[in-house]
Amino acid sequence: MPNREQLKRHADLVDRMATVRGIDLEEQALRGNVSIDEISDAVSSCTNCTNPEHCQQWLSGRERAEASPEYCRNADLFAELAPK
Repeated sequence: MPNREQLKRHADLVDRMATVRGIDLEEQALRGNVSIDEISDAVSSCTNCTNPEHCQQWLSGRERAEASPEYCRNADLFAELAPK
């Protein structure tokens, strides 16, 4: 089970990935497009990533992206929520 620091780190990565994809997770939750449980599941899935350093590096080099990297465990969720 991930510790508190790991959860915080991966919650930040999920939030940053959403932002780079043009997604406001809080707004999407308020609109009913994603549940808090689904966001929690996304963070949990992210904690199973074997290379969060690469993700962090990928995110730091972008302000916007059309797609998440193919290794992203939450790519499908972000694709579903991204502006069309």
